Amino acid sequence: MNTKKFIGYSVRFMIYALVIFFFIWAIQNQYFNYIFSQSSTFLVLLRQHIEIVLVSSLIAVAIALPAGILITRPRFRKAEWFVSMIVNFGQSIPSLAVLALMMSILGIGFKTAVFALFIYSILPIFRNTVAGINSIDPNMVDAAKGMGMKPSQILFRIELPNAAYSILAGVRTAVVLNIGTAALAYVIGGGGLGVWIFTGIQLFDNGYLISGAVPVTLMAVLADFLLRRLENIVVPKGSRRSVET
Repeated sequence: MNTKKFIGYSVRFMIYALVIFFFIWAIQNQYFNYIFSQSSTFLVLLRQHIEIVLVSSLIAVAIALPAGILITRPRFRKAEWFVSMIVNFGQSIPSLAVLALMMSILGIGFKTAVFALFIYSILPIFRNTVAGINSIDPNMVDAAKGMGMKPSQILFRIELPNAAYSILAGVRTAVVLNIGTAALAYVIGGGGLGVWIFTGIQLFDNGYLISGAVPVTLMAVLADFLLRRLENIVVPKGSRRSVET
């Protein structure tokens, strides 16, 4: 195991250990009373939070992945800097400013929160798609052309399988980012666990605050873990080794 991989595993282990420690501490201090005493409300907020994250993430994947593939085609490469600039601009705007802007255009509610999170999460997927495809050895593509493969065959048999590790890493980053940012949906009436988080802040009630914050944290850690397992299933072993080394 190389040093980079060892450091990565150590950091993840420390994060998981801190989350478990904080979870046990919160239980011992009875900060989860609201989850059990208001379980029906908690389940509604949890469902809203998951829906916001899933819908915004799926839309981001549906837009950013094809855009990243398209911009790496020879005829569109000259426009890469322009598209990247637009996507970077969306990420550079603070999340609260994005929510406020979307609220002034779309009003308040679920669709506004989804659209704002979509804008905020499109960059990691687009950037990793472009980086993953551009990192493929040109000799491999030339060999595929020499074998008589069509551009579509090269894309689906050579480029995407070898760029899958980078693409899935971008999706994982976007999903984890969305889970945390979705708490701000409360500000524009989008619901989610941010309702309890901000209620706890306003009332100085740690019970509400932790009952909302800890599930969001656990969701982010669980999503990161599951998507890493998905990477191990989807990404070819040879591609994983080449990236990790």
